Amino acid sequence: MNPFIITPKVDETQEFIEIASDFSNPLDLVREAISNSYDAEASEIHISFEVVKKYGESILKIVLMDNGSGMKKEQLQNFFDLGNSTRRGDEGSIGEKGHGTKVYFNSNKIEVKTSGGGPGLLAVMDEPFKKLFDRQIPTVEVEEIDEMDKGTKITILGYNNNRRDKFTHPILKDYINWFTKHGAVENQFSESYRKVGLFLKGLGRQDYEEVKQGHHFPDDSKDINKLFEEHLTQAPDHYSKKIIKQGFLKNYPEISYQTIFCIEGKYAKYGYNDMLRRRGYSAPEGAYTIQERYGLWLCKDYIPIQRKNEWITHKGSEYTKFHAFVNCQELRLTANRGSVDNTPSEVLQDIKEEVKKIYDDVIKSDEWTAMEWLEEEASSYQTAEKEKKNFDWRVKKINRANVAEYRGIQLVEPERESGVFSIFIMLSQMEKKLFPFCVIDYDTHDGIDVIAKGDNTTPIVSAKLFYVEFKRTLSKGFNHSFENLHSVVCWETDIKHDDVLNDINNEERKMQIVAPENEGDYTSYFLDNPKKAHKIEVFCLKTYLKERLKIEFKPRASDAVI
Repeated sequence: MNPFIITPKVDETQEFIEIASDFSNPLDLVREAISNSYDAEASEIHISFEVVKKYGESILKIVLMDNGSGMKKEQLQNFFDLGNSTRRGDEGSIGEKGHGTKVYFNSNKIEVKTSGGGPGLLAVMDEPFKKLFDRQIPTVEVEEIDEMDKGTKITILGYNNNRRDKFTHPILKDYINWFTKHGAVENQFSESYRKVGLFLKGLGRQDYEEVKQGHHFPDDSKDINKLFEEHLTQAPDHYSKKIIKQGFLKNYPEISYQTIFCIEGKYAKYGYNDMLRRRGYSAPEGAYTIQERYGLWLCKDYIPIQRKNEWITHKGSEYTKFHAFVNCQELRLTANRGSVDNTPSEVLQDIKEEVKKIYDDVIKSDEWTAMEWLEEEASSYQTAEKEKKNFDWRVKKINRANVAEYRGIQLVEPERESGVFSIFIMLSQMEKKLFPFCVIDYDTHDGIDVIAKGDNTTPIVSAKLFYVEFKRTLSKGFNHSFENLHSVVCWETDIKHDDVLNDINNEERKMQIVAPENEGDYTSYFLDNPKKAHKIEVFCLKTYLKERLKIEFKPRASDAVI
């Protein structure tokens, strides 16, 4: 067999489809447009979304416009090409792969007007997504046009199959502030960055809003004593402090990094982020929680790419206290800029180790200590406030309590299980035959239950022992076993005659309520199972004490002295 050569080929159509589809978040279009405008050194960017009528159909129309350097023929060719970029190797540029603008192909029409000043170019691509799926490479018709202002205007129709729920003004503004070059954290490290004005009109808004350049952080808390005086128990939630550190990787000293760790309470976040969901606030559609957005972000070009909260916390949600970013220009991104997974593992490990050191320094810093002090002060104040409120509540409860007197002792109607046990102990000592059992041990670890025997005379070692369970109100949510249960002592019950009660082993007992037949008798309550020899008697003290001892609870008199 003669040797031969295989030259690998590319299925161009499929690659276009793959790259265009790889941008799974439709908002990526905005990120790529802003990056291109920054690379073109624009000083002003306009972005608008609207729904227009065409042939009786509602069409999503996107206009991306800047006053940058514009495009010449070669640059316009690269704009539509896959994998070609005139900025490859340019360290000052964001775009370098020639993939970003392919997200525009997920549309019905792309129109580009561009000029470096003077005569311009008009490029039109019809039905790009449809043609790709018909296995055709969509072509672009280009013509020269009259003079136009310097810059580029891109009009996109039918993007994302006209689905438009993600293009409301609040969602777009939030995305720009977090995930684009215009909202980059670069402003925290240098004041020499180029100033750019961006004007946005998302769906639901009639006019343009200027979006502030640079990622927003709250102002640092100045005096923590004043912060506590102003906010008391909520003071830690209003605390904010930025810690900025820069350096070089240990094993790659030529690679620099920049970090910002902002320690932030939740109210500090609420103060500037309208998209955060919280109780009592009607957040816009597309809102998210602190847990879903905050923590540690890895950045390239100072743009957040991927969260790595596991680098700074191993359990719980401590990461929610941080609004943190780590930028490194040596991060290698996937085609859709959604991950740093293309970065060599050795470089990524070095970045991780540097972040861990910085995190350890942060939690030992004065700034972290200040927050912990606020938390301790707030906790102490909250405990004191809670105690005061509890005391005031108890005083009010005393004044409205139902009480009774028996043999010179005042009894208070119980509100908890412990109160039922207290009344039982007092009366069982005064009336030895009031209950048909004798308590020999009690446990308050999980509710109140006692070990009892049937009389006062049989020695414990030879007596039959059993449980007696105490409840404020006996209800169907019975969380014990009927096994070895002799009796239940409660204040009252909401279980009616013939109602079925199940224990934790799913054994059934039917409530039987027997009215007194003779004078001196009392209303009897039993949990009965015909298959079991023992009926579990229920002592409802509210009726039992009234019928046995004539004890009746009434509201405390307003002039009571006890």
